[in-house]
Amino acid sequence: MATNAEIAGRFEEFADLLEADDVEYKPRAYRRAAENIRAHPVPIGDRVADGDEAILDEIDGVGDAISSKIVEYVETGSIEELEELRAALPIDIADITRIEGVGPKTAGKLYRELGVQTLDDLEEAAEANEIQAIKGFGPKTEANIRDGIEFAREVGQRQLLGEARPLADDVLEFLGNVDAVERCEVAGSIRRWRETIGDVDALVGTDDNEAVIEAFVGWDSVDDVIESGPEKASVRVGEIRVDLRVVVPEEFGSALQYFTGSKDHNVRLRNYAIDRGMKLNEYGAFDVSAVDDHEADQRVGDRVAGETEAGMYEALDLPWIPPELREDRGEIAAAENGELPDLITREDVRGDLHSHTEWSDGNTSIEAMVEAAESKGYDYYGVADHAEGPGVVGGMGLSNTEILEQVEQIREVDAASEITVFAGIEANIDADGEIGLSEDVIHALDVVVASTHSALDQDAETATDRLVRAIENPAIDVLGHPSGRLLNERSGLDFDATALGAAAAEHGTALEVNSNPRRLDLWGSAVQAAVEEGAPISINTDAHQPSTLEYMRWGVHTARRGWAEPGDVINTWELEELREFLH
Repeated sequence: MATNAEIAGRFEEFADLLEADDVEYKPRAYRRAAENIRAHPVPIGDRVADGDEAILDEIDGVGDAISSKIVEYVETGSIEELEELRAALPIDIADITRIEGVGPKTAGKLYRELGVQTLDDLEEAAEANEIQAIKGFGPKTEANIRDGIEFAREVGQRQLLGEARPLADDVLEFLGNVDAVERCEVAGSIRRWRETIGDVDALVGTDDNEAVIEAFVGWDSVDDVIESGPEKASVRVGEIRVDLRVVVPEEFGSALQYFTGSKDHNVRLRNYAIDRGMKLNEYGAFDVSAVDDHEADQRVGDRVAGETEAGMYEALDLPWIPPELREDRGEIAAAENGELPDLITREDVRGDLHSHTEWSDGNTSIEAMVEAAESKGYDYYGVADHAEGPGVVGGMGLSNTEILEQVEQIREVDAASEITVFAGIEANIDADGEIGLSEDVIHALDVVVASTHSALDQDAETATDRLVRAIENPAIDVLGHPSGRLLNERSGLDFDATALGAAAAEHGTALEVNSNPRRLDLWGSAVQAAVEEGAPISINTDAHQPSTLEYMRWGVHTARRGWAEPGDVINTWELEELREFLH
């Protein structure tokens, strides 16, 4: 059955092809629908296939026209209108638009003028100097396209948060040391801590644009300057594009709010402002209650906020909304009603319950991992090496006998350590939702993490039933990385996150936010669905060496995207409370 990601992908392609065909308005609507479909916690394809088309009414941006296309796709595997668009514009739109400066409209023009359908066609046209002959292009544009083709071939996917955020931190450190910079912050999806990002957006408040731009493009880490102007510049650092925008200091707060997004959050907030006689944009918050035509000028009306981001929300009598929540999933209503969550922070975490050692596929001893956990100030720490079973790479899983041997060693390390060391295991959930641990092993262990590593192509109903059966197993304490996905590699299981949350709440099983940046599984909207059902959450690193204990950062922000508070997360609890939960 079609997954949410697959359905979303069809509408993203729809949007690109429509834009390539110079259609206005529709592309934006399709992109918004695609984003909301992808993030929806319930597998809509399965629901529609079962005759529950009402599920589509719950998705923002999905009206009658888009709903009918979703039903058509679920029932037939295709959308007639999309097939017609593909026939009219037989372009590898995703490949071609990976090139810097080549959007869907440009791709459409290249096809109409030169018959370019693929990257190979584009390269051939560039080498033959045919692109510069097209009106509106020229030698420089052609050279940029030619230079970008190899890069587009190499980088066909969004960057992982865990790869891009460290660069963003470096950007902020660099900009913070530039004398002309008064304030700086990242914006866009990376500030909202999305699991993948397109590029790094940085914002600077300054009264000396020229000095900041000059310093930025001259940064030693820059591999290529894409463009540079009086108010913005773009560079490439490694494989990641970094976009800088500079504004006057008194507009820094409004620009930060605007460019952080998401678009849906901003649209909702702007409409909220309009209902109260206010106007919000990147230049500030303006009282336009006495203005007849407030669309005539971006800065029309009495400016009441803009220097700080918090002031933009205060102008609407709202508290500041953390960036992780700005996805238009109810955060503005929650702010209005004083119901914003008190989000978990990194400092709230007291331990990590899922990590690996050299006993299975880790590369470090139990002692070394425990020592690293101690250095983080944890109160407790869990070793959970792989048990043998389906999907464990290279046969690295431990047998029941080996697990009991490891438990003895963990007990010795625990006795010599300043923190509590839990003896755990990562068991394998088979296709039917069962685990292969013996009763004596289960009784010897402190914590059982159970994860899927195989049969990841099951339909959503089967996958949901499989995971619920595991949750109902009293031996299992934590459901590890529930979907089994690997970002940019495989989508993993599609399941009903609300159903998992309800089962986890009923049976006292924690749902894991796996902090490995290739997983981030559960993800924000799924965490939110689970928390709303009262499910306990566990944020773990799945670390295989001491350095990857740092992954906790990504897991915490992912849980924040799911509205998780400290009390929702079992590894923020006091030791005795956690012991009671595990037993």
